[in-house]
Amino acid sequence: MNWSDVMKVGDIALAVFLAVLAVVSAGALNHMNAADRSIDLLGFALAASTALVLAVRRRWPEATLAANVVLLSTYLWLTYPYGPVMFTFSVATYSVGRYLPLNRAATATLIALVVEATHLFVHPASASGLYGLIPSTGFAIIPLAVGVMVRVNRESAERARADAIRERVSDERLRVAQEVHDVVGHGLAAIKMQADIALHLLAKKPEQAEIALKAISSTSTEALDELRATLTVVRGRAPAPGLSLLPDLTDRMSHAGVEVRLNVVGTQRALPAAVDLAGYRIVQESLTNVLKHSPVKRATVKVGYSADAVDIAVSNPANGVPVGDGFGIAGMRERVTALGGQFSAGPTAEGMFEVRAAIPAKGDA
Repeated sequence: MNWSDVMKVGDIALAVFLAVLAVVSAGALNHMNAADRSIDLLGFALAASTALVLAVRRRWPEATLAANVVLLSTYLWLTYPYGPVMFTFSVATYSVGRYLPLNRAATATLIALVVEATHLFVHPASASGLYGLIPSTGFAIIPLAVGVMVRVNRESAERARADAIRERVSDERLRVAQEVHDVVGHGLAAIKMQADIALHLLAKKPEQAEIALKAISSTSTEALDELRATLTVVRGRAPAPGLSLLPDLTDRMSHAGVEVRLNVVGTQRALPAAVDLAGYRIVQESLTNVLKHSPVKRATVKVGYSADAVDIAVSNPANGVPVGDGFGIAGMRERVTALGGQFSAGPTAEGMFEVRAAIPAKGDA
């Protein structure tokens, strides 16, 4: 049984409960006021019907209110006794406020109130003058206001949920775009460097050009494999790359022409998946920037493990040339800050360009 069916059953149960209450109370209140008409089969039928029509109040709130006010007004015009039967009118007005726009709900309630109030002219037990309008108005306006407030709050909550979903979708798209940027950018930079070497050596040293072309083929294959793996991770079917794969990354960069020295400090341990992936991508993007921008193809990668964090530093000779001034630095900073870490990138006093990241990593993966 889905939620819609549960609501239908709930409405039927409420209608039956109010019908029983109206009938029992009408019988109990019989002859308590000499001015009231003695309750009979018609009175019981009208009292029960005012409640039973509420079973469809969610689907047809206006029709439910119309049927309720006609039946209730008939009951009161015939001068049957007041009692809990009046609560059925409140449920009907609450329903139009809950399930209809404000202007339609207010109009329907006003018309229903006017029709229902006509019994004040014929019912001998009603209060005289304007005093008689006070309870009738209360049975209509207060439930209407409550219904409107509930509807507005529900709609506001639904909009908030929809906005949260859109934000999560947007964040996921940005994350995927960042992953693809890092993978494709790294591979294309390595391929371009090797292609330039091959073109330079093709005429003079064709045997060395062949080595560069083989490296292009190998690098492109590895880049495609990593792109497939990244998309597989997005689909939730495979683990993401992490810092344990840095030796493979540095080997690929060495084949692309960047001399990389990897230095691991502390005991390497399993990290939370998001931290592990962020650390790997930071090193990958930093080395890609070295390959694309640095005139000296040499870099040092330091990874330090502590009890509650992992520290990453990638440095290379700057020689006055800024390294990584595009989207890569911004992407790395976003990765680190999103995990509550600290990030910096820029030249040092020793003439190096250094990327540093400290990412909190409490506990194991």
